[in-house]
Amino acid sequence: MISDASLPVIFAGLMALSVIVYAILDGYDLGVGLLLPLNNDQQADQMIASIGPFWDANETWLVLAVGLLLIAFPSAHNVILKALYIPASIMLVGLILRGVAFDFRAKVAQVNKHRWNQIFKLGSFIASTCQGYMLGNFVMGFETSVTAYLFSILSALGVTCAYALIGSTWLILKTTDELQLLAIKWAKLAGKVSFIGILAVCIVNPLINQFVFERWTSAPFAYFMALVPFVCFTLFYIGNLVLKQLPLKDDTGCWLPFLMTVVIYVFCFCGLAFSFYPYVVPGELTIWQAASAPESLRFILYGALIVIPCILAYTVFSYRVFWGKVQDLKYY
Repeated sequence: MISDASLPVIFAGLMALSVIVYAILDGYDLGVGLLLPLNNDQQADQMIASIGPFWDANETWLVLAVGLLLIAFPSAHNVILKALYIPASIMLVGLILRGVAFDFRAKVAQVNKHRWNQIFKLGSFIASTCQGYMLGNFVMGFETSVTAYLFSILSALGVTCAYALIGSTWLILKTTDELQLLAIKWAKLAGKVSFIGILAVCIVNPLINQFVFERWTSAPFAYFMALVPFVCFTLFYIGNLVLKQLPLKDDTGCWLPFLMTVVIYVFCFCGLAFSFYPYVVPGELTIWQAASAPESLRFILYGALIVIPCILAYTVFSYRVFWGKVQDLKYY
């Protein structure tokens, strides 16, 4: 029997799972949108085709994360959405622009296709920067100081570069020939900028947040927190060496950059989660203070244990069906 005190921890874990899966899956298709060329329709079509079967389903994880926050931690949901109302609304505009442009670029006359490519790219940029800004605002505890705004802007740029990195490594995995060579070039540049961004956050975050500083310097969390930058920076170094060798014969190892980027994402997210645990609103509400009644959580858990495996199953199935190199984009 699950104890009442364990229920908030379980839902925090489910919400964390939803967020990191969203960041990886929708992160790469946002990254592809950011990198979309506006001067080469053939390459743009190939890039759209590489995310076409997946991008809509990827956003399911964002809906799941927000839904879990609402039903499991309603008081935290009120605080977070109130503080992030404007950037969250702008993010939704960006996601809507992406959705509209994705469909319209396939239906309009060829002469107007370029305009919808621009809108798709713009929507990807808006959604990415807003997500980064909201992350930075969350880390700063929703302060309204100049320091908080500057850190949020830094976070927006960092997340956008991180999405460009995972998007370019996805293209290395899914494409060939000229576009793959271009994706390797993008990955090298995005990797360097992302490295600088993560390094900056590792330095700035504990300096401006006393709780994070104490968490990073106190055992036993300090041992794990020291491992996070070590693993990330090692993978950046190895990844750069791998990118210099690609493409190899028979496209061997094309999956390595994407896998290493996913591991970097996971370690960065775990570092962020451990920095603030058990707070769901930094410095204000813990997961136990913000949680719904145990009876409600126990009832909702039954549904979550059915819904989440189903989402995982169809996600895995869709990637299994459409695995392999991308084909030319066709509409029927």
